[in-house]
Amino acid sequence: MDNLDYGIIGNCRSAALISKTGSLDWCCLPEFDSSSVFARLLDEEKGGSFEILVEPGYEVTQYYKKETALLVTRFSRGPDRFEVRDFMPRYRNRDGSYHTPPEIIRYIRHLGGSPVFRVKYDPRLEYAQGETRTYVKHSFVVSLNEGDKFDTVFLYTSFNKNAVMEGRPITLREDGFFLMGYNEKLFKPTTRNMYLEMERTKVYWLNWSSQTPRYREYNAAINRSAITLKLLSYDRTGAVLAAATTSLPETLGEVRNWDYRFCWIRDASMVVKVVSDLGHKEVARRYLKFVVDLIPDKDEKLQIMYGINGEKQLTETTLDHLSGYKGSRPVRVGNAAYRQRQNDIYGILMDVIHTQLVRFPNDIEYGEELWSLTKGIVWIVQKHWKEPDKGIWEFRTEDRHFTFSKVLCWVAIDRAIKVARIFRKQQKIDKWLLLEAEIREDIHHKAWNEEAGAFTQAYGTRYLDASVLLMEPYGFIDAMDPRYVSTVKAIERELSHEGLLYRYKNEDDFGLPSSSFTICTFWFINSLFRIGEEGRSKEWFDRVLGYSNHLGLFSEDIDFKTKRLLGNFPQAYSHLALIECALNFSRKASEQEVLQSIQD
Repeated sequence: MDNLDYGIIGNCRSAALISKTGSLDWCCLPEFDSSSVFARLLDEEKGGSFEILVEPGYEVTQYYKKETALLVTRFSRGPDRFEVRDFMPRYRNRDGSYHTPPEIIRYIRHLGGSPVFRVKYDPRLEYAQGETRTYVKHSFVVSLNEGDKFDTVFLYTSFNKNAVMEGRPITLREDGFFLMGYNEKLFKPTTRNMYLEMERTKVYWLNWSSQTPRYREYNAAINRSAITLKLLSYDRTGAVLAAATTSLPETLGEVRNWDYRFCWIRDASMVVKVVSDLGHKEVARRYLKFVVDLIPDKDEKLQIMYGINGEKQLTETTLDHLSGYKGSRPVRVGNAAYRQRQNDIYGILMDVIHTQLVRFPNDIEYGEELWSLTKGIVWIVQKHWKEPDKGIWEFRTEDRHFTFSKVLCWVAIDRAIKVARIFRKQQKIDKWLLLEAEIREDIHHKAWNEEAGAFTQAYGTRYLDASVLLMEPYGFIDAMDPRYVSTVKAIERELSHEGLLYRYKNEDDFGLPSSSFTICTFWFINSLFRIGEEGRSKEWFDRVLGYSNHLGLFSEDIDFKTKRLLGNFPQAYSHLALIECALNFSRKASEQEVLQSIQD
């Protein structure tokens, strides 16, 4: 495949990626961060896949059922037509709990004629380490890994099991199914049962999407991005993943390959704020509980990231037997960045806490815990804000005084003051106002570079960085302040290229960046809008939307020249920023319509 032309399905317990030709190429069970069952994405020979194969002449199209996470791949050749409807079951039980089994259902819907297909079912358990043996039993097909770690998966189907496993042609005359799951079923699945699972799951997603407001412009893009962010949330704990994959490279052939199946406090907090803006407050409530549960001691520093079940040690190892995506090695499991210090996370988390207290004042849980957390964050920021750190981009070498980190330290104190006002803690307010003013003055004095005409990446440097564009959205500076306008213009001159943005152009641990970090382009689009260049902002936005894959999904990066999607996929960062930009234009359109109606 020449691009990340995949759709994601999931049930907030795990997820899977299915290619535009219907091949299941990535899936980890029973949870997001479990070892892979299929990993063709990371090694076309060894990784394993679950493919639906047709003869030449079939036209293949793919789309999501509107406002759901049900992925449809349609195969058509004259009168011979059928669909593969892929999903992971998710719906509410009668007791209010959610039914989210670790399994994938591939419902085969007969549309007409006598279509013929073959199946390649080739699971390779435990990241394809060791040997996976597959056996056809009376009621199911079982695959076992007998290497260092024992593991099994089960396949149930309405089709002839031997024909499936031998790759023989299957002529479709009525609906059928495949169910691939982590656990052996107590009752034999039937096509009728699978249809019911599909309908229940469809209704769940329709109900969830109905809570998202409708917008005059970009409604489909907003809704698809919101569903994607929901698919990256983990029900059991409230964690939010950065992406569903590991080791998809930022640039082909390089070593910027990381495992993103974890919860970064920064990424997750940004996601939660955007999703709650759309009215999905349960995601925010569960995430705040996740954070509260992580910090047993009042003076304990936050890590920048955690495992989805709250794990604090995320040891990074490499899977040297896998060739990597398009030959890009190494393939990594775990992420050594968990040891880094990044001072910006406190401001981002405090921003979420404040937002939730304002938005849902009568519905917020953990009020006392959040106040304790607020005081703890202020204590940590007061003690450490003057120190250098690794920054938002996780430089693995020397620490620096990154402007973004300093601004977010200011945000932490600013939002803490606002929280203190909500809880009527005047004594704290008086004390914290002095700290807020000290940090603000320090940034204005040390981050501005007169020669560059901009706030720069770090104190004492001329290098520009797209992250400083967030100074305005976080309230540090007014959009029309000449310094901010000048910064936006300088960043456009130096960091924009081929209709996209560099994060920065100075060398990092691995040399010069050679692809565009998608969220940075959205930040720039948002900044253009804020400084009054709405027409140009919309032109940029419409163009960038065209760089998504066929389903409207974005990864972490985009190649400048080819516009190929790169990096882990789908990327929460990219989709939350897409929503923020789209809401700018949608809200503006609504204001104009209201004004027009008054004039009429």
